[in-house]
Amino acid sequence: MQIQGMELLKISLLLPILCYIFSFADGGSIGVNYGRIANNLPSAVKVVELMKSQGIERVKVYDTDPAVLKALSGSAIKVVVNLPNEQLSNAAKRPSFANAWVLRNVVSHYPSTAIEAIAIGNEVFVDTHNTTRFLISAMKNIHQALVKYKLDDTIKVSSPVALSALQNSYPSSAGSFRPDLIEPVFKPMLEFLRQTDSSLMVNIYPFFAYESNANVISLDYALFRENPGVVDAGNGLRYFSLFDAQIDAVFAAMSALKYDDVKITVTETGWPSKGDSNEVGASIENAAAYNGNLVRRVLTGGGTPLRPHEDITVYLFALFNENKKFGPTSERNFGLFYPNEKKVYNIPFTVEGLKSYRDHRSPATGGEQRVSRGPSNGQTWCVASAQVGKDKLQAALDYACGEGGADCHPIQPGSTCFDPNTLESHASFAFNSYYQKKGRGIGTCYFGGTAYVVSQQPSKSYLFVQ
Repeated sequence: MQIQGMELLKISLLLPILCYIFSFADGGSIGVNYGRIANNLPSAVKVVELMKSQGIERVKVYDTDPAVLKALSGSAIKVVVNLPNEQLSNAAKRPSFANAWVLRNVVSHYPSTAIEAIAIGNEVFVDTHNTTRFLISAMKNIHQALVKYKLDDTIKVSSPVALSALQNSYPSSAGSFRPDLIEPVFKPMLEFLRQTDSSLMVNIYPFFAYESNANVISLDYALFRENPGVVDAGNGLRYFSLFDAQIDAVFAAMSALKYDDVKITVTETGWPSKGDSNEVGASIENAAAYNGNLVRRVLTGGGTPLRPHEDITVYLFALFNENKKFGPTSERNFGLFYPNEKKVYNIPFTVEGLKSYRDHRSPATGGEQRVSRGPSNGQTWCVASAQVGKDKLQAALDYACGEGGADCHPIQPGSTCFDPNTLESHASFAFNSYYQKKGRGIGTCYFGGTAYVVSQQPSKSYLFVQ
């Protein structure tokens, strides 16, 4: 088919745009924790409709309330149910109890309610009732019950642990489990998770680390905002978020026990929108920034500096503010929604929602954060620095196009973006490819100091982003 002059002109004008169309990579998954320690929450049926309207595809509950599981039936929302701490001893001592519990709380609801995992207890090691000694047996008995009902391949068993289970968490490379928990708990637990192809459930809260160390931890570092990063002297890796550093501390602790192949699921993380006067950093603005930037970081793909190719499933805490929770004010204000179903602040939960999300530093009136939707507002690009020298820039380009995973096919000889044929041009294309693919996340425009972020569109057409 012949192409007429006008069509040829149109195609030639589009080529610079096609050199870099903005796209999101496949990434991890976002879920929410549906806690109900409150007396003013909507019905479970309304809650499920709310989650569906927001595109939320995963939820974790803290029990097996039949009304909640029935409301979730047919919704296609994947569910993590919980065997409470107070039932661990029965599940550990009596296989018959574990069988009956699985039959009543799992089998009777599955598969119309898409149960995908069972959390055995919650932060058992800090439970004042000292239920740690029952944990491994309870996990194994519940798993055996799933085997009996032929559900062990589709429903996994794990147990959420708090970061306090670590003896050391800083620097990340020094991450290690508490010595008293290694032999009786972590070695058998990690072996069980490996054998059953399950992940270690971890509850991670950068807020608490920041609140206690605000004089030394940068708020931007805690909120996934642009920052110079922190270099771990033990492994030489640069961290751009406290969240990543805390996860890698757990990975390092598992690695020390030779369980590098076990994955992690973050079963709780969040930031409070309100706190007491001494709870530094608790605000709507910071909660919106943390959760919004975390969603972007998870959904746009990529793991941690220690495990860069491992996507992570993360459950935000929590769906609602819960007015009957004990403790400081922050405990009652981790919610993404008020009990009347209005958002505490506006963040996305899906890849589609990310396309219009921007982390703004001041909340709007009425308790919601404004999200700019202008086509150019907040746009940034990643470009190469010519000052670093050709050798360093070439090495960074090689990394970006290789292990980094940037799409460098358009800058190959004969391809649409090969010209201008200069090292700086090709490096800028590759760096920007990676940066945009990762959703312009913190730390994705660094490349060993050879790249930097600009907020005005570069004049070179190959960097044009639609």
